[in-house]
Order: sequence, then structure tokens, then C-alpha cells
Amino acid sequence: MEPSEVIGTISELWRFPVKSMQGERLDQAIVGEAGILGDRAYAVIDRETGKVASAKHPKLWPELLSCRATFSEPPRLGEKLPSVRIDLTDGTSVMSDADDVDAVLSRFFGREVKLAHSAPSDFTIDQYHPDIENLDPEGHRDEVTDTKLGAALFSQLGMASLVPEGSFMDLFPVSVITTSTLDRLSELLPESLLDIRRFRMNLFVDTAGAGFVENEWLGQMIGVGSEVQLAVMLPDPRCVMTTAAQPGLPHDAAILRSLAKHNRLDVAGGGLYPCAGVYAAAVAGGTVCTADPLRISA
Repeated sequence: MEPSEVIGTISELWRFPVKSMQGERLDQAIVGEAGILGDRAYAVIDRETGKVASAKHPKLWPELLSCRATFSEPPRLGEKLPSVRIDLTDGTSVMSDADDVDAVLSRFFGREVKLAHSAPSDFTIDQYHPDIENLDPEGHRDEVTDTKLGAALFSQLGMASLVPEGSFMDLFPVSVITTSTLDRLSELLPESLLDIRRFRMNLFVDTAGAGFVENEWLGQMIGVGSEVQLAVMLPDPRCVMTTAAQPGLPHDAAILRSLAKHNRLDVAGGGLYPCAGVYAAAVAGGTVCTADPLRISA
């Protein structure tokens, strides 16, 4: 690709105020070193285990992905984040700053939980690995493992983290996927409902190329709009969440099985994983909007 070549435009922008819950589709967003302002700002934590609740273990948290979280007003740079409204699938709603928020969530999930604004220093989740060939390079199939994420994972690996302490991000601050990737999966899986919500990405980019085009962006600098610069760091390894049922979308294991067959990539030397989309870090922040162009930077 030539420097400054337009590689696509933003089709959709997404923010997820509470980890593993339904999020918000935005017209514009503020991007900084920690990602989109307000993204993964909160998470539910199991009081008994201290682990962060995650839809990566759908058998333990079957309703989590169907709950919805939205900010009461748009977050503003340099100001305290506004409260978040959490709509539960039983029709109950609760605000993140309500005195009884933990009690409401505990009754709903049937477990003693709390809503946290900062990840624990040993940020750990339970992750279910489906019985799919070539899904996990460590060989886990139909197993649940303790998985460290965020700054805790980088600390375990002895590496510098690009997400700050206390962040609920999995690996990197910004995630990007293209229409080309969803189109390719739709070709491979004509019976499946391939919806962007299955992938929980921040930027959904309208691209003209065929196939998993964002694989070609690895190691590149991408300009978004007039201000934001993203360093594309890693392919995004996919998990059971892409297959999970959520409002309007049925459970579909074929999605992950197809990625394991058609787009396994090396992730930081840790082995081959089924991937869709890429992770990026913001090296220059600013505001991004739908229809903003993406360019390979010089």
C-alpha cells in the first residue's frame, strides 16, 4: 500500500460501558491512549472469587451478554465519567451510581457481585474453550481456564502494558474490524447471521477489498480522520463470545469453527489462533466520527 492511501471509512463506532454487556453505537467518539473514552469503564466482579465476570464463560454468566449498558450522557475529556444505566433482561434497570446497584446485580445473577470501575491488580476471568479443533494452541478443548487479561497479563509475561493499571481492556485499547472480513465470513457461512455485534469491536470499517484485509495492516500506522493515529499491533484472537446467543442473534459455533479453519494467525509468537480484526494502540488521540476515512500513514 502507498503512504496516505485511503483504505476505508468508518461505518460504525461502538463503546461498551460495562464489560461483556451490550454497548452503544455512536456517531462520534473521543480516542485517547486508553482507547475510546468510557469504553469498558466498568465490569461486574464475583465477590467470592475476585474474578471479573465475562461472557467468555457463557455457562457461568449466561445473561451477561444480553444486558445493556449506556451512559446517561456523553463522557467528556477531563471530566468524571457520567453514570451508566444498566438494563437487565428481567426488565430491571439500575444506575451505576445507585446505592443498591450491587444488590440489584447480585439478585439478578444469583451470585454476590459488585460493579467495579477499576480492574483488580490480578485481573482474571474464567474462559471457556469450546470443543473446536485448532481453536487453542495450548490444546484446551471443552475446558475452562483461569485467564489473566489487561495489565495483569502483560505483567505475567514480563512485558510493558499498553493498557493502564485498572483498565478492563483485554489486551490493547482499540479494536478494528472490516466489512471485508464480515463479507468473507458470510461467504463461508451463508446460513449464519454475521452481525458486527458478535465481535464487539470499536471501529467497524467499510472496505472494498476481499477477504480478511486487516491482516495486511499489522505493523502499520493508520490515520483515522484528521487527528487520530493508530499503531496496529496484533491480530485479534477470537473466543467463544463470537458464537454466543445475544438479542436477535442465535448461538452459532460455526463462526469460530470457520475462523479456526480459514484465518489462523500467529499472535505475538504465542501460537496460531483463529482471528478476525486487529488490535491497535492510539499514538495520537482526538475525535473520530462515522464516515471518517482511514489512511495508511507515511
